[in-house]
Amino acid sequence: MKKIAVVGGGAAGLIAAYFAKTINTDVTLFERNHNLGRKILISGKGRCNLTNIKDVREIIENIPGNGKFLYSALNSFSNIDLINFMEKLGVKTKVERGGRVFPVSDKSEDVVVALKGALEKKGVVLRLNSRVKEVKVSNGKVSGIELYEKEEYIPFDAVIIATGGLSYPSTGSTGDGYEIARRLGHTIVDLRPSLVPLITKENWVKDLQGLSLKNVEVTSFYNGIKINSEFGEMLFTHYGVSGPVILTISREIVDYLKENKEVIISINLKPALTSEKIYERVCRDFEKYSRKLYKNSLDDLLPKKLIPIIIKLSGISAEKPVNQISKEERMKLVELLSNFKLTVIGCREKEAIVTRGGVSVKEINPKTMESKLVKGLYFAGEVIDIDGYTGGFNLQAAFSTGYLAGVNACKEG
Repeated sequence: MKKIAVVGGGAAGLIAAYFAKTINTDVTLFERNHNLGRKILISGKGRCNLTNIKDVREIIENIPGNGKFLYSALNSFSNIDLINFMEKLGVKTKVERGGRVFPVSDKSEDVVVALKGALEKKGVVLRLNSRVKEVKVSNGKVSGIELYEKEEYIPFDAVIIATGGLSYPSTGSTGDGYEIARRLGHTIVDLRPSLVPLITKENWVKDLQGLSLKNVEVTSFYNGIKINSEFGEMLFTHYGVSGPVILTISREIVDYLKENKEVIISINLKPALTSEKIYERVCRDFEKYSRKLYKNSLDDLLPKKLIPIIIKLSGISAEKPVNQISKEERMKLVELLSNFKLTVIGCREKEAIVTRGGVSVKEINPKTMESKLVKGLYFAGEVIDIDGYTGGFNLQAAFSTGYLAGVNACKEG
């Protein structure tokens, strides 16, 4: 009977173990934590954004980090396959804005419980609190693994590395898989945080903590040259900014921050309006509130929390009567509404949703997920140099690569 080890009990590892277990295989899953799926539990703010309903081509477009490498994986185990699989396990799903797919229950715990139950029913051996130190190789082929505990050695015919990345180290994603792969001769592409909240220089952001802005356009610049732009929802925090738009644009911004370069982000609070239209809108509001002070004239235009900051940055006295505000001052306010700037000086690295970089895709067979360097060694999930935007794309990549690694690891030969 073929013996297979799966290292890592996250999305990729759980699926890999399930599909690797057949009548002719003996599968053991090793997880360094005392429970499984810790990162699944926190994904989608605890609701678990399982996948996205978009077609394969669109999913790949939303995985800027080597998305094309996933063609075989996504076609072998698609988002529809995943949805059907989860429903078979008793987890019904629903589709929300942007094609995001969640459990109907809105509980990520249901996903983990269902997957764990499926593994136990199939007869997969679960070894929790077990940290793999290295994969042993003999004559270019996997021969077994060694654990940190008492340096225990266990023989295996195949090993699937699904240890995750460096994101959210509190969940156990501490980069063990990279070190194991590196020792076996694999290239580890430069590791960087991706989909990460950003830290800003301006102290006044803490006054906006908790404020969510919808339908805004955020553009990033370095030395006046545009880096990227995204439309949608963002959130102010005590340290800076977060939310879907910020997480998406952070991917490229991190490259500049790594070189200690300051990045400017410009928030267009009224992207549906031209400057002329914003000016007309401001004039209408000022006419409506002509007998009031400036500080009491912006309630129709902006969220309450944002008004004191806009007043301060506009340079117009809060106590100035609206009917005394000049055209020049109005134009300055218009500019601020379409170009509300913040200076990015860092990122919350430990809160990154995914890791950019990892085991080079050039050294992995995309049709099987087997290493091109070591026979019987497979990779799945975030440990590979693949990363996508928010919206369920990263979890789908983990499930698809896990499936491919599992079904191929159990094959004879």
